[in-house]
Amino acid sequence: MFSADLGVTPSAANYIEDVFSTYLYTGTGANQTITNGIDLSTKGGMVWTKGRSAAQPNSVFDTARGATNQLVTNSTAANNVAGTSLTAFTSTGFTLGAYGDVNSNGTTMVSWTFRKQAKFFDVVTYTGNGTSGRTISHNLGSVPGCIIVKCTSTAGEYWAVYHRSIGATKYLWLQDTIAASTSSTYWNDTSPTSSVFSVGNDGSVNGNGKTYVAYIFAHDAGGFGATGTDNVISCGSFTTTASNDFSVTLGYEPQWLMIKASTAAESWFIQDNMRGFGVTSALNSVLIPNLADAETSGWSVYSNSTGFNGTSLGSNKPYIYIAIRRGPMKTPTVGTSVFSPIASSATTGTKLTTNFPVDLQMFALRTSGQVQAYDRLRGVSSTTTESGQRLITSSTAAESTVTATVRAWDNTGFQMPSFWTGSSMIFWNFGRAPGFFDVVCYTGTGVSGVTVNHNLGTSPQLVITKVRNFTGEDWVVHYNSGPSIVGGYLNNTAAFADSSTAPSTDITNLTSTTYTLNTSNRRVNGVYNYVAYLFATVAGVSKVGSYTGTGTTNQINCGFTGGARFVLIKRTDSTGDWYVWDSARGIVAGNDPYLLLNSTAAEVTSTDYVDTYSAGFEISSTAPAAINANGGTFIFLAIA
Repeated sequence: MFSADLGVTPSAANYIEDVFSTYLYTGTGANQTITNGIDLSTKGGMVWTKGRSAAQPNSVFDTARGATNQLVTNSTAANNVAGTSLTAFTSTGFTLGAYGDVNSNGTTMVSWTFRKQAKFFDVVTYTGNGTSGRTISHNLGSVPGCIIVKCTSTAGEYWAVYHRSIGATKYLWLQDTIAASTSSTYWNDTSPTSSVFSVGNDGSVNGNGKTYVAYIFAHDAGGFGATGTDNVISCGSFTTTASNDFSVTLGYEPQWLMIKASTAAESWFIQDNMRGFGVTSALNSVLIPNLADAETSGWSVYSNSTGFNGTSLGSNKPYIYIAIRRGPMKTPTVGTSVFSPIASSATTGTKLTTNFPVDLQMFALRTSGQVQAYDRLRGVSSTTTESGQRLITSSTAAESTVTATVRAWDNTGFQMPSFWTGSSMIFWNFGRAPGFFDVVCYTGTGVSGVTVNHNLGTSPQLVITKVRNFTGEDWVVHYNSGPSIVGGYLNNTAAFADSSTAPSTDITNLTSTTYTLNTSNRRVNGVYNYVAYLFATVAGVSKVGSYTGTGTTNQINCGFTGGARFVLIKRTDSTGDWYVWDSARGIVAGNDPYLLLNSTAAEVTSTDYVDTYSAGFEISSTAPAAINANGGTFIFLAIA
């Protein structure tokens, strides 16, 4: 996600979404503009592009050398001036010409953009003098965690890599699989400082009269977030077990990861959350900086709320990594930046635009009503190969892998999948953002007291949980009013109950970063895999709340200025359905179509239960007891 679309108030603070972007695009063979919200023309930085669906070079461009100047990480070639490659750096991204390495017609591509920013990333150019001990100044503002240097003037020189975890006495090559090797001719056996790094006299880093570019990455330097203390990039190491397992705690959920075995001849690997960096290996994808190969799927390295873990690497081996924090870090100020309802009957492949990356999508065929849920963390397709991990909100069934229903999720929307081509559909699209919404996948322990980490940044007010790999267990919903927590079920009409046998006591201690599973039951904490959707109130954007029914016209003030575009209501003191309205199908003065999350019934179009109201939504006097019984209690989620 990028700040131009996030609807946030500018401030002096730094946020990851302003300095880094993974952006997916398809080559056109003609000029095209990539708008990722990163200011490269003013601030400077680097763009790395790679073909996904075909063998394409790993192409690197930077503002220090200027547009059209290409380097290739899987090659020792010198700088290549390609006039129709990356043609300009802009205040919101970059532009491309027709050059096949970066814009081949029909090839799916990825770009990774790193903006220059203290305590994150810097780009430096220099001319070598052939003298060991030469120091190169930089503006990272912290001690580098990784430095990648390439000679730009002479072919045959290697991509030299310094990484803090192997130290200044050793080097790696980005274009090669070599293990870390010892030599003082690369970094002069001298660790970098917050203002300079040192080089020896090797031609790959300091040949006399040769020109070089250095890409410099920070490590756990803080400098980001509202307080300026949050880390957004880490350069570390880990060692796998004999069973190939590993787990790394970063203190944040990563969106981009590059790893390399440090003592073995293995390739470099890159994952990102736009192509697939979730909890389902079949839908996780990698690209290899030292090869031109197309993307490979089925990668068993997984992100989690505080780091990453996996099983697909070698056993008993040390690895180094660079990890970048998932964004956005800013709290949204407008609902359109994080929620988009779309009603469509488009044909297969039609792009449906949200203007933000979708993290959770619930959708239904309006004539049948079955609501399906997919999310990026559990796994969706970022290409036209259709696949995703489905859950059904009215069912106790386990998660299943389904083809033809999820297609080409990218930075600004998704494509209509083939199964629903031409059908009358409603899509509810949610983006993760601090204070508004988060998605957590965790594995239960069967032991009461386990803590679940999340990145909502505030205490969750609505938590919806489903066991993923067991059939027969309900969706569990917890509403946190502050003084107390009550629980119920999403897939049926049962009243919420506050008793030892009801879900109310399943979770407790909801904080801005964690909550506790206060049970060992299978609903939320058996020895199974789970997904949880966490919602909270953001002023002017969303409202999680409750009201008492009146049996007459009832205005629900959510603090909005333009009314609600999404309304979810459930009666809690008695039985009642989970009603959903949205502005795409119509929240108007007349009839308003609704669907039920707990039912497969078709959409109802002949009722006028919810009306427009600028501060939120209005319940009409004709509404039934399940929505507005006099004296009844109700919970709701509304989004502006």
